[in-house]
Amino acid sequence: MNPAAIRFVLFEPTHPGNVGAAARALKTMGFARLELVNPVSHADAAARARASGALDVLEAASVHASLREAVAGCGLVIGASARHRRLGIAELDPRDCAREALAASGAGQVAIVFGPERSGLSNAELDLCHALVYIPANPAYSSLNLAAAVQLIAWELRAAQGLVPDTPPPEAPPATIEDMELFYEHLQRVLLASGFLDPGNPRNLMRRLRRLFNRSRLDRNELNILRGILAALAPGSGARAWDGDGPGAPPGAGRGTAGEGDAP
Repeated sequence: MNPAAIRFVLFEPTHPGNVGAAARALKTMGFARLELVNPVSHADAAARARASGALDVLEAASVHASLREAVAGCGLVIGASARHRRLGIAELDPRDCAREALAASGAGQVAIVFGPERSGLSNAELDLCHALVYIPANPAYSSLNLAAAVQLIAWELRAAQGLVPDTPPPEAPPATIEDMELFYEHLQRVLLASGFLDPGNPRNLMRRLRRLFNRSRLDRNELNILRGILAALAPGSGARAWDGDGPGAPPGAGRGTAGEGDAP
């Protein structure tokens, strides 16, 4: 396990004070990587005051233009929610979330994503998540402050560090978010060409397929096998975006080997 591989992502936070308080929450639990997506502000007087002794974490926070950019390179992305979602996405409690995140951090980068204070994460943002962590609060008043939610998850991660058994290294590194997005684009092209996917309404089917494969948490070898199957069924459908270095990769499927029509 590698706590340094775990990043906390605040998606479009609207209150700078919450950003500062989240930085303080992370430092008290031994974490330091804070990623921000389109914050209203993150280093103003209110944020600095709430950060207290964690100005180093606040000032080192990275700012991104999109959630996809903030979770780039991650093999596991978990979205936080204050309510249950009927989306078919795997749902974890905070303790299980901590164990899963720490175990996955030994093989690659992990992101835990928190949504805006008022609305939380939308379905579009959850499309990038492999699982959801639901914090079971008082059903009569389940509203939880953003920084408090960050503190709770960070504490569970700290507590779980002594509970996660050492595991042998995986056979292959996990597929990253970028790998998976290229796969979904490739899959959609093949499904459209086959006539299976209705071009007038592709969203529902593709969202369900995302849920299916995100639950599986594919590694690079498994993903290359699936890309190989798609390329065999529809030659030229996606080879340019392919690594080509794992099982299932067809001859000539490496980067730069395909024609202009193969761009994702």
